Amino acid sequence: MKHIFKQGTDPAAPVLLLLHGTGGTERDLLPLADRLSPASSVLSVRGNVLENGMPRYFRRLAEGVFDLEDLVFRTKELNDFLDSAAEQYGFDRSNLVAIGYSNGANIAGSLLFHYQGTLRGAILHHPMVPIRDVALPDLTDVPCFIGAGSNDPLCTPQETEELNQMLQGAGASVTLHWEQFGHQLTSSEVAAAAAWYTSTFKNE
Repeated sequence: MKHIFKQGTDPAAPVLLLLHGTGGTERDLLPLADRLSPASSVLSVRGNVLENGMPRYFRRLAEGVFDLEDLVFRTKELNDFLDSAAEQYGFDRSNLVAIGYSNGANIAGSLLFHYQGTLRGAILHHPMVPIRDVALPDLTDVPCFIGAGSNDPLCTPQETEELNQMLQGAGASVTLHWEQFGHQLTSSEVAAAAAWYTSTFKNE
């Protein structure tokens, strides 16, 4: 998978896995990584699927309607890539924290839903429920931050609450942060995520 790896200065800090939104690239979220944890190594991955020329992580049948078969396939593809990247770059596979926006948040959520231990934590900006009617793995000790819009036309508050309840039901500790700017990723939301990250991972 097309990606950027940037070696950090603190080998003990979580490795940040960056996952862009539809039409983005592996460069989009690099400023977020610098804001959250400048000492961390960073692995930023471009989605392997194109929709009208726009990179995504999995196909969809319509807006808000996921191709679930492709979602499962692409989630495994990304999980396998993370295994090989850890070997290639020599980072701790169990020390990955995902930062995803929109489609990137959805594939990060799917990693949590399908593969126990694949992520140490996750920051999900404007995610949807990736897939329903699956048994989630044990997510105890996996902290998650969800940034959501109370007026988000793509991810309704009801969907956000459903995802929150599913993650908590699997044992994850979830912090839910609400904004009023639709589907946009705002500087105030990023600031809230950064404060959450610091309190969660830097005060251990």
